[in-house]
Amino acid sequence: MAKEKIEKQINIRNKRASFEYFFLETYTAGIMLMGTEIKSIRQGKVNLTDAYCLFLDGELYIRQMNISKYSEGTHYNHDPLRDRKLLLTKRELKKLVEKLKDQGLTMVPTKMYISDRGFAKIEIALAKGKKLYDKRDSIKEKDVKRSMERE
Repeated sequence: MAKEKIEKQINIRNKRASFEYFFLETYTAGIMLMGTEIKSIRQGKVNLTDAYCLFLDGELYIRQMNISKYSEGTHYNHDPLRDRKLLLTKRELKKLVEKLKDQGLTMVPTKMYISDRGFAKIEIALAKGKKLYDKRDSIKEKDVKRSMERE
C-alpha cells in the first residue's frame, strides 16, 4: 500500500468566506480533536467551506467542518461532520458573546494550520455579510489585480 504524504506545514484557507463576508476581528483558537482527526488534518483532508461557529451552553463549537476519515483508521475512526469544541480564553469568549448580540454578525472559520508545536489551530473571524454589490466589487478588484499581474 502506498502511504499518502504527510506534510509538515498545513495551511488550509476558506476562500468562500472572504467572498461572502467582511471580517471585523480575527481570533486564533485551538480545537479539541480525536487521534484520527489530527492525522487527516496533517494529510490536508479538511473542508472549511460550509463551516460556522456557534455557542452551546456557553462554549464555542464549530459545526459542518468536514475532516475526512483517516484512510488507515480502524473502527475507532471519527465522524467527519461532528461538532468540535474550540478553545479560547474566557475573556475572548465573553467578548464574542457580547459582539454576537449585534444584528447581522456571525463567526466563520477563515484558516486552519498546524502550529510550530504540532497543534491544529483555526483562525475564526467575527464577520458581517456582504451585499450583492459588495461581491461585484470584490470580483472587479480581483480581475483588475489579475490583469495588472499579466502586464
